[in-house]
Amino acid sequence: MKIPCHLQVTMTSLVDTPETDLFITSEMGTHLPQCFLRLRLQKRRIPSRKQKEKYALGIITLFPSLKDPFSPKGYEHFYDGEKGTGYLAWRLKTMSRNKSQRPVKATTVPQAQGPNRRRSVASVPEQLDGDACQEAISFLLHCHDEPNVFKKMKMTFEHRQNLVHDSQRTTDVLKTFPRLLDVKGLLNQDFVLLFGEETSSRLLEKWDMTFKPKVIEESKHLTKSTELHRLLNAAEKHAEDDDTNWDSDMASLLLLLHLLPPTAGRKRINISADDAEDKMVHFHKSCCSIDEHLRGTEGKQPYILAVGRAQKRIHTFYIVVDKQLIPCQATRSLGAFDELFKSHYVFNLSHDESLVHFYTFVQTTVYSTDITTTDESPRVREFRAKLFNSVKCLNV
Repeated sequence: MKIPCHLQVTMTSLVDTPETDLFITSEMGTHLPQCFLRLRLQKRRIPSRKQKEKYALGIITLFPSLKDPFSPKGYEHFYDGEKGTGYLAWRLKTMSRNKSQRPVKATTVPQAQGPNRRRSVASVPEQLDGDACQEAISFLLHCHDEPNVFKKMKMTFEHRQNLVHDSQRTTDVLKTFPRLLDVKGLLNQDFVLLFGEETSSRLLEKWDMTFKPKVIEESKHLTKSTELHRLLNAAEKHAEDDDTNWDSDMASLLLLLHLLPPTAGRKRINISADDAEDKMVHFHKSCCSIDEHLRGTEGKQPYILAVGRAQKRIHTFYIVVDKQLIPCQATRSLGAFDELFKSHYVFNLSHDESLVHFYTFVQTTVYSTDITTTDESPRVREFRAKLFNSVKCLNV
């Protein structure tokens, strides 16, 4: 697709500088669409879909560090012609709201995405149904041999998937399969059956070397707060003697949450990244009653309950689902988060609204699942482009 000459001139004038090197900032990336659309609207012309795609292409052509390496065209966070979303679309809607009436689009039925999508599993072990399945469920209730428990749980996997995707019976899964509450590793086994070993292992294999250093580096550019300062110190292991802070892995995951903070959802309730942390992980002192904590919880979205003498001295991790405890197989916080992420898919649970951007990034970018079918916000795509391109120097 050829970039219009007038667009090249406009963009070049924006970066006309005596220096030969230009450093791209996130503020610059989000202000470019506003500049171009304002110029267009001054001529009393609303750009067509094709023109908006050319503007988006022009931005990433002159500013390669703003290109999203994971999306098909690289500029969908500026404008996605198929969905009509992106910074250009949003900005155009704001700027032209009082100038003209736009035709109402036909409503479409949204397709289930992420954890709520029903998946066809290519290869699973022999599955039981009917009376044979019920016999296996009864056998599981009284079996104390873990290898047999894992085997029977594999053979009843499809029955469990039918349960969690049936709106009338989805809450029955932990009553029907209570071994999920006392045998570690069953949650991970179901996720492997859904996605395979390669996808299942991606977070644990890639976080430390690929993502963690970049997340820490990007977090240093955020406006500093007391909580952010604490997390940065913990992530970089500058506060090894501070037991009141999280370990390095958990701190880096929470930094990612600050980089992709909550936005006002359907109920238009604003929540800070600090408050959203409790919706992902909660510290519980080992001397206090867990039952009392569970009685005070609300909502069905899963979260990590980290139990120990101090935040940095956790001896047990649980995934809390609908006020019930699922013991984590992992002994490290990164492994516990791996199981938390997987629990959404195993139990068909939506992400907490305040954590949608955070979980979407983890799903598409870390686990590399449903990349082309997931509706990612421009915020997520822009952050991914910035993370993988870092801050690049351009010769204009």
